[in-house]
Amino acid sequence: MPSTARTPHRLTGLVLILISACAFGGSGTAAKPLMEAGLSPMDVVWLRATGAVLILLPVLVKHRDLPRRRPGLVLGFGLFAVAGCQGLSFASLALIPVGVALLIEYLGPPLLLGYIRFVQRRKVGRRAALGALLAVLGLCCVVQIWSGLGGLNPWGVALGLGAAFCQVAYFVLAEGVGAGAANSSADGPEAEKPVDAIALSAYGLLVGAIVFTVASRPWNIDWSVFGHDVSMGGRQVPALLLLGWVIVVATVVAYVTGVAAVSHLSAQVAGVVACLEAVVGTVLAWVLLGEHLALPQIVGGLLVLVGAGIAQTSSTPAAQGPVVTEVGVEPLPTVAAPATPAAPAAR
Repeated sequence: MPSTARTPHRLTGLVLILISACAFGGSGTAAKPLMEAGLSPMDVVWLRATGAVLILLPVLVKHRDLPRRRPGLVLGFGLFAVAGCQGLSFASLALIPVGVALLIEYLGPPLLLGYIRFVQRRKVGRRAALGALLAVLGLCCVVQIWSGLGGLNPWGVALGLGAAFCQVAYFVLAEGVGAGAANSSADGPEAEKPVDAIALSAYGLLVGAIVFTVASRPWNIDWSVFGHDVSMGGRQVPALLLLGWVIVVATVVAYVTGVAAVSHLSAQVAGVVACLEAVVGTVLAWVLLGEHLALPQIVGGLLVLVGAGIAQTSSTPAAQGPVVTEVGVEPLPTVAAPATPAAPAAR
């Protein structure tokens, strides 16, 4: 039976990952006024996940066979890509400076390259590695790490590293989406049926919402916050409007486009381009919250852009065996049957 996998498209993947990075980047700017108004970080992440699940409920019903066909993928995506990334990141922010927490979390792209090279034993192009290095250096400037190294809470650092590893899991798990679901333990037509990006996002958010329900105890949320305006950079904005942005744009749009992008691009390039999220978040905080950018942050943002550009234009190294390139998807062994590397195409 012929495979039902889609043909990866590089331009489509790049557009989707840019949309995802911008959507994720706005989450902090919209969520911060809500937290300043009285909500806890865990309240916000619960509202994000639960609201997104309600919006995607028709998708959950339509693809109700997905948890049965791919239970490991659904559970892993929910625990790591949703609950781990969001929960650990917010918990880290509560213990260490925001800039340092962002930098630690965005060690994800170089960690991802290390995973691909040493765990999957697939080759990584030199230019892709250079792009990741430039992106990390740029992030160092964006968050001005030199101003917040002293007296770090070790638990905050550990939680930030946990968020970084969960970010790696996000890209790794998403890489096989749309490439066909023929894993080593499945047979027949069911194994070849591709995983829908929206469905995986929906079920991952459902798992995340369940985890956050246990962790946040939403019955204690101060719901009165949503009955009035909150302060956002000196302006009064309806709390419900910010909540809607966090749920619809920063969660539903961000996850759906991010997962779909990695089915068109390699995980390594998606990870590097997604570093733009930190730049977007910093710019939005500057414009909407009045948190002005310093010269080193502007230089850092340019380095991130250059690094992402170098990574997505890198060439395949001449070597035997499977190679990770910038514009193609080679399904992960645990997600799809090994395949000959396709012409490249990226969370």
